[in-house]
Amino acid sequence: MKVLQINTVSGYGSTGSICTDIANVLEKQGHECYIAYGQGTTTYAKTFKVGSVIENHMHNIGSRILGKQGYFTKIGTEKLVNFIKDYNPDVIHLHNLHGNYLNLKILFEYLIEVQKPVVWTLHDCWAFTGKCAHYTDVSCYKWQTQCKQCPQVQKYPPSWILDQSKTMFEDKKKWFTAIKNLTIIPVSKWLEGEVEKSFFKNNKIKQIYNWVDHTVFKPANKTISEKYGIDTSKFIVLGVSAGWNTSNNRLKDFIKLSKVIDDDMQIVLVGKARQSDIPSSIIHIPYVNGLHELATIYSNADAYVHVSTEDTFGKVIAEALSCGTPAIVYNA
Repeated sequence: MKVLQINTVSGYGSTGSICTDIANVLEKQGHECYIAYGQGTTTYAKTFKVGSVIENHMHNIGSRILGKQGYFTKIGTEKLVNFIKDYNPDVIHLHNLHGNYLNLKILFEYLIEVQKPVVWTLHDCWAFTGKCAHYTDVSCYKWQTQCKQCPQVQKYPPSWILDQSKTMFEDKKKWFTAIKNLTIIPVSKWLEGEVEKSFFKNNKIKQIYNWVDHTVFKPANKTISEKYGIDTSKFIVLGVSAGWNTSNNRLKDFIKLSKVIDDDMQIVLVGKARQSDIPSSIIHIPYVNGLHELATIYSNADAYVHVSTEDTFGKVIAEALSCGTPAIVYNA
């Protein structure tokens, strides 16, 4: 069996790692897999890069100015369609299609025409809304009927001025529901319930959790004190993210927490960030050399704290739990 996955990234971040995990498992089972991706780079061998850096950058600018996500990168998407025709996969596996790298009209007109089996893993809610990836913080449920007058116009995917949520909702509904052999895969029970209220409700819906490799994410005896300068005699509070910045409430919440915890407690944050954004009271680990090293950090923590208010499935939470570290999360 030949499988083509399509995602914003390949091999890094939560969704990118999921793509390469699936590809590696497929190959072990004797199948073949390619990953088409739009942003960054990847170490996975069988990949197709969608759009050039310049074209995808112009997509980002066009999306912000005109308020439409997924209406640019025409040349890159046409090349992707030609690649799909040549590769001729048995199954097309969609992941995140937002992220300034795809022309949705070009891709879905081809998928509608060819009517190959398509599975779509939803890592967030973007696929069935007019614009946003998450909506619970603002309690907006217009997507159940018709998106318009979006309360999050300037949030991801950001538009500087124009609100095109009504047009995008109608286009998505028209394109996405026209694929006859489409299976929707939500990554959590909560997301499954939301999908059942959306325009995907008549599609086949199969909930599959994100997974954790228990051979990697397991309790480790190795200490991290010498390498990272962490005083393991203190109670270690850990946070993990692909990136931290001051425009993100998650970092702001950890900074607030650092000001109220006792002296015998230490906050450790893993993930990219400008050093100037991290106060000296917090130990910052910008880069971790591999998943086994990350598992060691999880194992050394006394508690994993996840301060996101919108998650369809917090994979880092499951990784921490798999390493024997209790998790503290928002009731959201």
